[in-house]
Amino acid sequence: MTQYDRMKAGLIYNPAAPQIEEEQFPLLENLYDFNHTRPSEQKKRQELMQKMFGSIGKGCYIEPPFHANWAGKNVFFGDYVYANFNLTIVDDGNVYVGDKVMFGPNVVIATANHPIHPSLREDMLQYNKDVHIGRCVWIGAGAVIVPGVTIGDNSVIGAGSIVTKDIPANVVAVGNPCKVIREIGQRDKEFFYKEEAIDWEEILAFPPMGSHQSTDASK
Repeated sequence: MTQYDRMKAGLIYNPAAPQIEEEQFPLLENLYDFNHTRPSEQKKRQELMQKMFGSIGKGCYIEPPFHANWAGKNVFFGDYVYANFNLTIVDDGNVYVGDKVMFGPNVVIATANHPIHPSLREDMLQYNKDVHIGRCVWIGAGAVIVPGVTIGDNSVIGAGSIVTKDIPANVVAVGNPCKVIREIGQRDKEFFYKEEAIDWEEILAFPPMGSHQSTDASK
């Protein structure tokens, strides 16, 4: 089994193996080009993302700078994913992101890890475990998601959280380590901030925004 095969199997491997570096480094040229685009070059950004990512759906937007070990080759975005400044994905392993996920600034998703025993770390060995993020998840600013974590559909991860274990669907979770504090429920359909009510009649009259517009959100 080659070092590349070991990497893909989630086993301990040498990331500096020639076969790995020969494939990895040329990909980073596209990432460099993406991060040096001008704000007016939206079409160029979209073209580069199609080259960079394992797959990327329609309507995705990433605010540069974006950082990824493999330039997104092992990242799979659904439709209408939004990422604010400084999204960092250590994509030595795979990262799967569902439709309409939102990332705040400075979010880190790591798939790579290093063995605890120092004799292995002295040689800079590592292993990778995939990360799964469900549909319509909101990851707050500065959150960190560690290798092997799954986050369920519709959940909210609070700003600054360190997600070390799986988070179920339809919950709000915060903290270090990140823990569920409550389910998303009826009150969240009535108030958007403390005691400030959601004005559904006005919101539903907004001009359509692609697939982001809800057709029956108040129910």
